[in-house]
Amino acid sequence: MDFSLFNVLDLLGTVAFAISGALAAMNRKLDLFGIFIIAFVTSIGGGTLRDILIGATPTWMLNTIYIYFIGGVTILSIIFRNKINYLKTSLFLFDTIGLGVFTITGVEIGLQNDLDPIVCITLGAMTGTFGGVLRDILCAEIPVIFRKEIYATASLTGGLVFIILNNFNVNTDVIYIVTSLIIISIRLVVVKYHISLPTYRLHEEKSDV
Repeated sequence: MDFSLFNVLDLLGTVAFAISGALAAMNRKLDLFGIFIIAFVTSIGGGTLRDILIGATPTWMLNTIYIYFIGGVTILSIIFRNKINYLKTSLFLFDTIGLGVFTITGVEIGLQNDLDPIVCITLGAMTGTFGGVLRDILCAEIPVIFRKEIYATASLTGGLVFIILNNFNVNTDVIYIVTSLIIISIRLVVVKYHISLPTYRLHEEKSDV
């Protein structure tokens, strides 16, 4: 495996989402098998969907190092679970890191396949969010992407920044770092200051009975 910055960031995103999945599973008091399944699905869900859509073999099937990383990180998360004092904070942090890193890998792979910029941005959002969607569904929660929190919007914004910088021929490594930091920063700011998108609901009609 070539340990370029792209691949290193891809592994970082895998590790971050593996920890996120493991923490979510332990928070829901799942058994050992359940913890591993949630960690694995969270880590590879978005990338697998992306690869299927572009007609490629999922990365984790070609490079088994991802499987070993996910397994190792999950085991460490279980062993040191009592060292994590703030479960929700830790879950949010690793989920945010995974979102930022996986978004840029999705956009980059779209560009490598000569896809339209809007498609690349969409692939980035899918890669960054779909693993979390599967995690939340399997843990019987409403996926964070469908709540008021600005989640997918941060990913889409980062993807747009990636495309703009790429069009200006900015150094690729710089684009990776800047884009991921923008996504992570957006998530941190909106959560800290409780910024959210508006929600809507149908008004219940009053019964005349």
